[in-house]
Amino acid sequence: MKMKSRTCLTLLALSIAMPSVAAKDPNISAIKARQGEMAIRAFNTEPLFAMAKGKMPYDAELASKLAANLKLLLDLDTSRDWPPGTGIDNYPNKTHALPKIWTTYPEIGKYGKKYAQAVNELNEVAGKGLDAMGSKVGALGKSCKGCHDEYQEDH
Repeated sequence: MKMKSRTCLTLLALSIAMPSVAAKDPNISAIKARQGEMAIRAFNTEPLFAMAKGKMPYDAELASKLAANLKLLLDLDTSRDWPPGTGIDNYPNKTHALPKIWTTYPEIGKYGKKYAQAVNELNEVAGKGLDAMGSKVGALGKSCKGCHDEYQEDH
């Protein structure tokens, strides 16, 4: 009897849990992953932008660390974060990504290259003074803005 009770409870638990597991959309996980990466980028760029604008005192050590973090993120393979069909057209209120991201390749890749170049150049000078860092932070901001203006819904 004890074995039958355990079996019944196990089957009941599985019958309750399985629909939620089966219903999990892997595209939602991908959307969350890319949003997480963007949040980490923002967390590291915001102090750099604040330093460049004089809204925060320049800190060479912090600037170097933040730039190094951005460079480290460049090494991540985030291709799984961008499955086709995960734009705002299919996932409203879940993403701000416009569907044309998936139809303009290799054009969109140019933005990624500009961003990578800006990060690499910033990484070289971030700890060498505010003057050295200023224009590189500006280039970084332009690279982010260019892609967001083109491929992200206004919000």
